[in-house]
Amino acid sequence: MEWRKLREQQENMLSPFAAKSVNSYGRLLYEEKCPIRTDYERDGNRILYSMDFRRLRHKTQVFFNAKNDHICTRMEHVLNVGSIANTIARTLNMNQDLTYAIALGHDLGHAPFGHSGERVLDKCVKKIDKNASFKHELHSLRVVEKLATRISKEKIYESCGLNLTFEVKDGIVSHCGENYDEFIMHRDLSKTPDSLKNVKRTDSPYTLEACIVRLVDKIAYVGRDIEDAVRVKLMDMQDIPKDIRNELGNTNGEIINTLVCDMIENSYGKDCIQLSKSKGEALEKLINENVRLIYKADKITRYEKIAENTLEGLFDNLLESLSDFEKLQYRDNKVYRMFYKYIIDKGYDESVSDAQKVVDFVAGMTDSFARACFEEIYWM
Repeated sequence: MEWRKLREQQENMLSPFAAKSVNSYGRLLYEEKCPIRTDYERDGNRILYSMDFRRLRHKTQVFFNAKNDHICTRMEHVLNVGSIANTIARTLNMNQDLTYAIALGHDLGHAPFGHSGERVLDKCVKKIDKNASFKHELHSLRVVEKLATRISKEKIYESCGLNLTFEVKDGIVSHCGENYDEFIMHRDLSKTPDSLKNVKRTDSPYTLEACIVRLVDKIAYVGRDIEDAVRVKLMDMQDIPKDIRNELGNTNGEIINTLVCDMIENSYGKDCIQLSKSKGEALEKLINENVRLIYKADKITRYEKIAENTLEGLFDNLLESLSDFEKLQYRDNKVYRMFYKYIIDKGYDESVSDAQKVVDFVAGMTDSFARACFEEIYWM
């Protein structure tokens, strides 16, 4: 029996606003269907098993080089988004497989050292080309479309990343959670696979499942960042204004529960995903408090200088090393040899700039590997 077809039939019980896997725009390259899993579930598995996902375990969420094992990493944040988004999708009768796949993949392109690293790489590429930029959600799309490797026995998929469905890729690239005042999301059904060629980080997602992930991204990090900041004694929960705590709660768990219940209450049976005005405004205020108390705290900004020096040093040095590419494979320094092998393995064509090759290599690093490479290059 084709169990997948039975599961696809069960999708007819979903909300009329849900994305059905049988209606997917599909993959860039054709593949035989899995006999058990839907296409969206298969995408989630590919992301989960990828090397890029594994490296999230050693990438910063907010707190650099944390010695406390209970401080949130980028991987834990991604799993938190997946858990919260799935709860909402299940209750709203949306496609959970699609929701979870988008959540798992939404930060695959994050640079080491969190948003600090993202800003450094953006500054580095702008030195080369003022029209260029580095945004982690756009790079996440690049990872799943080109950089991640999925080797098959025919080796026909190596040039198209994970070969994910359009809906999952659209959700990944459209997840931008840095618009603090955004708490009502409408899907854009005019999008097609061609839309991904000129996508902007502000574009609305194609599916409501992706809209859920986009809003949940903020819900997942805002309370957890406070929890971590309290744990490392950077602040106290009482530092948050009382009116915000009265509206959302006094713990990470209370904040998540309040916002999840509110989102479900205000989105059920509607062709949009939204929070109420009062909760949405309270969430925006809370994120701005996080900016003031955590993200711009002296301990964080001082360590950001180390991150900036590390990534800028790597970028400048590796870019210069490409002036004589063939010599890289014979250099004594193992970083250059790894960089050479990376470029060969990716099979770049002539349209890819040297700066892009460096960005691809550096953005894929974990925090600790980036520091080790920096020391290997600059150690006297």
